[in-house]
Amino acid sequence: FASASSPGRLEVVRRSPTVLLDAAHNPAGARAAAAAVSEAFGFTRLVGVVGTSADKDVRGLLEAFEPVLAEVVVTRNSTQRAMDADELAALAVEVFGADRVQVEPRLDDAIEAAVTLAEEEGELAGAGVLVTGSVITVGEARLLLGKE
Repeated sequence: FASASSPGRLEVVRRSPTVLLDAAHNPAGARAAAAAVSEAFGFTRLVGVVGTSADKDVRGLLEAFEPVLAEVVVTRNSTQRAMDADELAALAVEVFGADRVQVEPRLDDAIEAAVTLAEEEGELAGAGVLVTGSVITVGEARLLLGKE
């Protein structure tokens, strides 16, 4: 099992800063991912990229990630079921506060913005980005980041 991997579950796809993918798409999965990130990584600054389906418990998902994310960049994936980025931002502002939320409707722009935010403190060793919120968002991020 030591060599087993599960793409899209705490998958490291980049370093400096570390970019993780986790397909958490409900509050239970988000709580598990948040706990695992806290336990397995020593991030001093973790920025989230979140894109979800509109039919999920989005508030519960955001609340589960709030304690571990310094900031969140909300976006949308390419499916019809995706929650609009502005609608997701409104919920995120209620959970995180306006000063911790940024909106980037395109996933590639959201990842780039999150990397920039993570690097702001100047210490790449402790900086990280977590892309999460749906299996589709994580799958699209894997492709954007050069994973097959």
